[in-house]
Amino acid sequence: FYNDWRAETPWGHNRPDYGRPEVRRYILDNALMWLEDYHCDGLRMDAIAFIRNVHGEEDPNADLPDGWTLMRWVNEEIRNRQPWKITIAEDLRGNPAITRTPEDGGEGFSAQWSASFIYPVHEALTTMNDADRDMHAISRAICTHYNGDAFQRVIYTESHDEVANGKCRLPEEIGGGDVESYFAKKRMVLGAALTLTAPGIPMLFQGQEFLAPGSFNDTEPLQWDWAEAHAGLTQLYRDLIALRRDLRGVTPGLRGQGCHVFHVNNDDKVVAFARWDDSPENATIVVVNFANQARPGYTIGLPAQGSWTVRFNSDWQGYDQDFQNFTCYGADAQWGDYDGFPQHGSFDLAPYGVIVLSR
Repeated sequence: FYNDWRAETPWGHNRPDYGRPEVRRYILDNALMWLEDYHCDGLRMDAIAFIRNVHGEEDPNADLPDGWTLMRWVNEEIRNRQPWKITIAEDLRGNPAITRTPEDGGEGFSAQWSASFIYPVHEALTTMNDADRDMHAISRAICTHYNGDAFQRVIYTESHDEVANGKCRLPEEIGGGDVESYFAKKRMVLGAALTLTAPGIPMLFQGQEFLAPGSFNDTEPLQWDWAEAHAGLTQLYRDLIALRRDLRGVTPGLRGQGCHVFHVNNDDKVVAFARWDDSPENATIVVVNFANQARPGYTIGLPAQGSWTVRFNSDWQGYDQDFQNFTCYGADAQWGDYDGFPQHGSFDLAPYGVIVLSR
């Protein structure tokens, strides 16, 4: 361990001396053990901001060069031995060098947790008044990426840090203790839909798919009977995952790098964005209504002519009996400039609703 000011961490005077060969070898061997002996698919490395910097900040005067080179060495060894494995950094400082390749001076992680997604999305979902939700912040959260690669970030609305240590799960916070309230369920679904349709690697925390209440405690098991009680919401997650993976062959855009938030209405609290793989004309469109007010006949621009079909409607009552079954039909694109596109279409949006469209 360090024996000077570098030893200080938020958890005590206990930072390992990353410059000592035996410390570096111990940490590398531990990482390789999980991948090679236990056959894990990858590793998430915790709080690496405090490995590369004494204060966990972008402060050059407190940098720990030995910590930086240690993480780079670990990633290089993993890539050389098992290049198909993934390494994820919990850094949360938005530093693109974390996922830049070692050849380009980076640490070489495959992906990093994205503070630019969780915090603005969490703020928009938990804010009490619709008028206070910031659609411009949501727009920025959707398309942020590192080093030109949408999949170098991990996006989520719940994690072990966000729902423990004095914090509670997202629906618990939205509902003020009533996770089964209409508002808790509807706005939780907005977060789920964004997580599973925005560019990035989506991460789900255990139990959020069936509205697990309270906060996370690793001494208390999940209440699995909630999965049966909220089977509809669990199905909603399954449907979103199927769309995200394009298992039905109708939403290939959700697997691609392309992303463009083309519609931001901060008055009506609506955001629409396009995701694509090969070309914008083959995009999948996601429209999100952050207000508790229906928007019938809501017009957005469309990136191509043709018939746009609704592939997902979050207000289907099969997902939850409190939902309103607000019907949303597809539409044929009509000529006329809108949102920067030469054609547009109109769709019915449910209160706190999400629709996914493709041709």
